Amino acid sequence: MFSAEQYRQLREGVGLVNRPDRGLLSFAGADRADFLQGQLTNDVAALEAGTGCYAALLTANGRMIADMRVFETGDRLLMDVGADQAASLRERFDQMIFTEDVRVEDVSAAFRQLGVYGPGAARMIEKASGDAGLAQALEGLALHSSRDLAIGRAKSLIVRSCELGVDGFDLFVPAAVDAAVLENLLASGAALVDRETAEVTRIEAGHPLFHVDMDEETIPLEAGIEDRAISQTKGCYVGQEIIIRVLHRGHGRVAKRLVGLTLAAGAPVPTRGDAIVAGDKPIGSVTSATLSPALGRAIALGYVHRDSATPSTRLTIGPGGGHDAVVTALPFVSAAAASAR
Repeated sequence: MFSAEQYRQLREGVGLVNRPDRGLLSFAGADRADFLQGQLTNDVAALEAGTGCYAALLTANGRMIADMRVFETGDRLLMDVGADQAASLRERFDQMIFTEDVRVEDVSAAFRQLGVYGPGAARMIEKASGDAGLAQALEGLALHSSRDLAIGRAKSLIVRSCELGVDGFDLFVPAAVDAAVLENLLASGAALVDRETAEVTRIEAGHPLFHVDMDEETIPLEAGIEDRAISQTKGCYVGQEIIIRVLHRGHGRVAKRLVGLTLAAGAPVPTRGDAIVAGDKPIGSVTSATLSPALGRAIALGYVHRDSATPSTRLTIGPGGGHDAVVTALPFVSAAAASAR
């Protein structure tokens, strides 16, 4: 259930989100980066120890199999994926290994992911670790970059993150000590935030979620993730031909696009699957929706025909004539704007 106080903590203080929905794969071996370079859409081979990137795995037809974050730690690559896909992805990657020196393992059960978000996150983590000066070092980390972190007896990996639409960090903590780390973080000033509340900030930021706003039929360009997930300078990867053809021959034109939709004041929050209508013609459907505390009205993510994807286009959502909505550039709310309200 949404909590206004938890939302305020995320926007103005420090929110702690338990993330059991995430799984973790480990890639070891001298050829790990070159192997993934030929599979993923982003430039994994360019990663140095302590850096990372967002990427996607595609079919030969350019459809998404999964999206993920990839972190190079120096002795292995870690891949953050949906927990519901971890086992199948491990098997898929394992079947692609022939003579390469690569060993892929599903280590989801060995780690827990804790998200620490909000403007006070770095200072709170410094307090929990007892490491004077850590906050400044954490603030200097680039997005997806990582470093080792010790909280009590637990050695964890901390990664700069904005996965849920609020700047902060994700901690990959050994499962054997995750309860102790969670208790330490709460005692140091973090406020526990439930998934329903964190979902609000994700939608306000316009971050699409796999198996909610994207699926196995989605081309990354339709979901608008190409700028952060696709390298246009790297070598070949599975599905690249389709992506290049759309980008260069088709000038990036796809049949549908994921857009933001802001509803009129007082309109109810749409339901996932509600029709999006232009005139009297259905042109798409809602994938995520919420009531935005920052905007004071309902907002939604949904796919519409490309001819209706331009910001300020007026549409309706829902049955029986629907409710007025306007296509809105993403994000709906920037982290800075939300914190200033």
